[in-house]
Amino acid sequence: MTVSYNRLWKLLIDKKMTKQELRRITQISPSVIAKMGKGQCVNTDSLLRICYALDCDFADIMEVDRNTTTPEKREDDHSGRV
Repeated sequence: MTVSYNRLWKLLIDKKMTKQELRRITQISPSVIAKMGKGQCVNTDSLLRICYALDCDFADIMEVDRNTTTPEKREDDHSGRV
């Protein structure tokens, strides 16, 4: 499973807002936008800032894509989970 931020990109189009404007308003780093562009996970604080700025909820900006496989277990994950 991976995260899809396609809903966020569509919402920005609807609001006629660029990623740079979103970044400026939310004070999130360019690396967060880059991670989101690649469908990678970002921290909850960044997601909350986006939701606050766009007056929306998590479900309005992201979704879980269950059609993709889970990345391999990370070497630093010692939780015993697979």
